[in-house]
Amino acid sequence: MNGRPRVLGPVVDDETRCIHYRSPLDVIAIRFACCGEYYPCHLCHAETADHPARQWTADRRDERAVLCGVCGHELTIADYLATDDCPECGAAFNPGCRLHTHLYFES
Repeated sequence: MNGRPRVLGPVVDDETRCIHYRSPLDVIAIRFACCGEYYPCHLCHAETADHPARQWTADRRDERAVLCGVCGHELTIADYLATDDCPECGAAFNPGCRLHTHLYFES
């Protein structure tokens, strides 16, 4: 992926889609607080990491922890939670991902 952070788990293409979520809008990966590694989704982490997932605490919203799979831009948690698309390239993110934010980030 040309100098981008590596994305672990069952990734199926260069835009970080995985075997679990692979619609045209599924183009982000999350850097997990527990290990600092990017995975396309919580299921990929659960299936391939050797440890349980841990959420980012609310006081760490300035951490770059969301990767746009289209352009490789790393968003802060705060920026990601405040947008529906990549501020760098304009790629739309899947609005359904909002249903899973509690798995990655504390409220």
